[in-house]
Amino acid sequence: MQIINPATEEIITSLEEDTIFTLETKLALLKTAQPAWANQTLSERISVITKFSSLLEAEIEELAAVLTSEVGKPLQQSRNEVNGARARIKWMLANAEKYLADEVMVDEPGLKEVIRYEPLGVVCNISAWNYPYLVGVNVFIPALLSGNAVMYKPSEYATLTGLQIEKLLKQAGIPNDVFQIAVGAKETGAALMEMDFNGYFFTGSYITGKLIYEKVAAKMVPCQLELGGKDPLYVAEDIADVVSTAINTADGAFYNNGQSCCAVERIYVHENNYEAYVNAFVAEVNGWTTGLPTTDGVYLGALTRKDQIAVLENQVKDALNKGARLLTGGKAVDGKGYYFEPTVLTNVTNDMLVMQEESFGPIIGIMKVQDDTEAIKMMQDTSYGLTASVYTSDQTKAEKILARLDAGSGYWNCCDRVSAALPWSGRKHSGIGATLSHQGLRAFTKTKGYHLRG
Repeated sequence: MQIINPATEEIITSLEEDTIFTLETKLALLKTAQPAWANQTLSERISVITKFSSLLEAEIEELAAVLTSEVGKPLQQSRNEVNGARARIKWMLANAEKYLADEVMVDEPGLKEVIRYEPLGVVCNISAWNYPYLVGVNVFIPALLSGNAVMYKPSEYATLTGLQIEKLLKQAGIPNDVFQIAVGAKETGAALMEMDFNGYFFTGSYITGKLIYEKVAAKMVPCQLELGGKDPLYVAEDIADVVSTAINTADGAFYNNGQSCCAVERIYVHENNYEAYVNAFVAEVNGWTTGLPTTDGVYLGALTRKDQIAVLENQVKDALNKGARLLTGGKAVDGKGYYFEPTVLTNVTNDMLVMQEESFGPIIGIMKVQDDTEAIKMMQDTSYGLTASVYTSDQTKAEKILARLDAGSGYWNCCDRVSAALPWSGRKHSGIGATLSHQGLRAFTKTKGYHLRG
């Protein structure tokens, strides 16, 4: 399997993909090693993960360089990702005892009733390329903390980062056979579906997630899916500072080249703010630098996948054919590397691909609406349900609007953010189950109720 630098199209290295035989061998090792890991105390497991977090800090420059080389994001954004992963780990470590320890529900003379959180066993984590550290730690850290062994399949576009994660986990003290890497692309993932795991945790596209869900259903084991989104944002009439809102929401739409599940993917603006908002938004976008992600000051690096350029070109073409107006961008950048100009479309309608299908690139449609009612109607018009954002001076109004939207996360005067303390979950085509928060810690356990008389 060739690892290609998307910024230069140069081959970084080649890796040997796993076969059915090597995957089965790794699974056997995981099954043998998991009970001993589960029998360690939670405090011992916390100590190991604490050391892993320290190693992330110590090795951040190398880790960021590797990440940038294979996914194309600017070097500072790679550093930000590693630091963000450490922040999430910190929350998990601080709360693991609280949410994984036994819960005494009844304690009276002659009777104690207890909930115990036992590990699932050996879990399969098929991870994503856009934020391999952030989406990775959402799964393998709580899985390990709760006593599971993990088969971790990094995306084929972020395998070198996956190998870095494995190296540092084992340096930190994770037993060699408690965490194994599955190296490969689609065929490797398909092989894992046929194997005997105690849970499946996938981050990626709706199409692949649906296939996995159907494939493993008969096994009757937990299957969580963190999928994509077509996340809407509404700028209401009463927003205090239109220019500042435009600047902040442009970043919410284009950070990491728009390659974020929770990136703002469609924007609705009250007609009284529309012109000022669009002008400020375009001015902000035109002030960014696109180029080699290792160059200081670059905001937009390369897209990770070459195939996504055709998806974006098709969305632009479809929008223009249906009457949209292109204000900036709209095409791939000439030369080596998978670069696409930051693209802003106005005069859009909700029947356009750019407003319905996940873009996962530096492209946005901005639509004028007459009032809150029309905004809600447009925001509801989606098969996805990951996040939704409302910018207004009135918190009560924002919460009323967000309550009517079938999304896992609601934002008031912010967007494109994740908190370790809150559940990260999707609805409809955006997934099933939750990571992060106490729900995310317990997602890797099975409960047993103890009725103790004596």
